[in-house]
Amino acid sequence: MKPNLQTVKKYFGRKKPSIQEIVREPTAGGVVFRRNDAGEVEFLLYQDARDRWTIPKGHIEPGESAQVTARREIGEETGLKDLAVHGWLGKVNFRYRRIDKLVLMTTQVYLVKALNPHEKLQKEEWMNGLKWFSFHDALDEVEYEDIGKLIMLGMKRIRQEDL
Repeated sequence: MKPNLQTVKKYFGRKKPSIQEIVREPTAGGVVFRRNDAGEVEFLLYQDARDRWTIPKGHIEPGESAQVTARREIGEETGLKDLAVHGWLGKVNFRYRRIDKLVLMTTQVYLVKALNPHEKLQKEEWMNGLKWFSFHDALDEVEYEDIGKLIMLGMKRIRQEDL
């Protein structure tokens, strides 16, 4: 016998409100890398409030370019200021629900080098972690497949251009 809707609601809570609006949120961020004292490439990831490792990124402000946003957000979220942007890597499309809104997020991602390998990291309060990873460890830890692909593309560019 199939349960009716009332029974389902009783056991699983209230039905989500229907989608009333679609919201587009343009964001930008960076695959941030450095060369450590041994000359090895390391990538910077942060751990969000749900323990997912990802790259620094944030909303593009009115009148701001995606590249300017990427640099600003990396600085705000990591404390790094001595940065060089080495070009665009690609974009990631992501969608999620915010109560009665469907949010369509597009993140423009740049390859960004931390020029001072000893510059102190300063994570934001809402982060659970912020640290440098080897290339392989970054790929193992990053939560989102699309971000992992951009890290691989970034590593290819680092090797090709000897960054």
